[in-house]
Amino acid sequence: MSALYMIVGTLVALGVLVTIHEFGHFWVARRCGVKVLRFSVGFGTPLLRWHDRQGTEYVIAAVPLGGYVKMLDEREGDVPPALLEQAFNRKSVQQRFAIVAAGPVANFLLALLFFWILAMLGSQQVRPVIGSIEPDSVAGQAGVVAGAEVLAVDGEPTRGWSEVNLQLIRRLGETGTLRLRLQEPGSTVESERSLVLAGWLKNVEDPDPLASLGIRPWRPQIAPVLAQLDPEGPAKAAGLQVGDRLLSVEGRLLDEWQQVVDAVREQPGQRVEFMVERDGRRFEVSLTLAARGEGKQRSGYLGAGVEGGEWPADMLREVSYGPLEAVGESIKRTWTMSRMTLDSIGKMLFGELSVKNLSGPITIAKVAGASAQSGVGDFLNFLAYLSISLGVLNLLPIPVLDGGHLLFYLVEWARGRPLSERVQAIGMQIGVSLVVGLMLLALFNDISRL
Repeated sequence: MSALYMIVGTLVALGVLVTIHEFGHFWVARRCGVKVLRFSVGFGTPLLRWHDRQGTEYVIAAVPLGGYVKMLDEREGDVPPALLEQAFNRKSVQQRFAIVAAGPVANFLLALLFFWILAMLGSQQVRPVIGSIEPDSVAGQAGVVAGAEVLAVDGEPTRGWSEVNLQLIRRLGETGTLRLRLQEPGSTVESERSLVLAGWLKNVEDPDPLASLGIRPWRPQIAPVLAQLDPEGPAKAAGLQVGDRLLSVEGRLLDEWQQVVDAVREQPGQRVEFMVERDGRRFEVSLTLAARGEGKQRSGYLGAGVEGGEWPADMLREVSYGPLEAVGESIKRTWTMSRMTLDSIGKMLFGELSVKNLSGPITIAKVAGASAQSGVGDFLNFLAYLSISLGVLNLLPIPVLDGGHLLFYLVEWARGRPLSERVQAIGMQIGVSLVVGLMLLALFNDISRL
């Protein structure tokens, strides 16, 4: 079933985002008097095609990994004299700029729409209350204590852990001070703590911002009673069963599941002894933990899980907005995600963020499937984030991308004449090399994660 969600989620995501992007180009081109010859969603063999009254051919093609709008242009073939005024290359530099910019702008507008809908639908968020602080950690040294609630990060209000994580991700790879505004446990007193960062999680693959600061979110205690087993995991291989209660590991008594998680994580590839209770009978189980990840990210894996715990009502909050308030919230979220995407690209270029965090089509497909399976709200959220990423990436000043064409038009506007065809051709060759290189790197990262 998850494979079906992944396939359908990916096709819907790519179909919607590509169609909206290309429709932006198409809509503005029509209003600028440019004749559009073809509007294609996908590449390769056409599966479905039709024409409108103005002669535009609409195509849905077999390979849904992109799309394009083909306009009348003298640079791509002979144009009848009667149609010269409808040729793209005959339009003013301002009109050509507007047509090319319309694609990424359409992606941002789509994200605004989805975030607006999500803001009105509302969401249930877990209050960002700190469960525990690691001794001698960055947070511990700054005086952060367990039981405090995170009210703001760097001045940005945080109503749930998702917002806390979002603000922390923005600071990855940086050196400086991270400011937390906290509500002290058991009171209404607010205080501010300054956490010192030094090349924070620089070049770390799959960073865990909260854990690296020494902060563990509060969560309800869950008894270490097994409810799920990985068929290929060490727990199943050692004979553990659903319903077994783990009493101790290496002689350490276990009161809750998080203790199991911590003990397992610290011992990748090691042999460990569990005391287990089953149907009132106690016995020992010895097993060798599997290992996940590499280097500092290497951690142990047991292959077992438990049922989720019940969250107290006072630890949950409903966050929703009216139609007008939702407009402001959607603009804020779109701006925040756009800036964070651009910052992340810059940090990768300057070595502050590992290029291993770059994701390709396999990761996108997996996330599309997971979000589609999770529900409409999560899928819309994913579409909004992906649409913003598509908009930002297309605006990068790399020839071949929309941003590269916009750069050429800006130079033409400043000089009063376009760059020579030779210079543009060289730029295109460089752009193709960069884009292909990035695609191969992203695909390599995807395969490495598998």
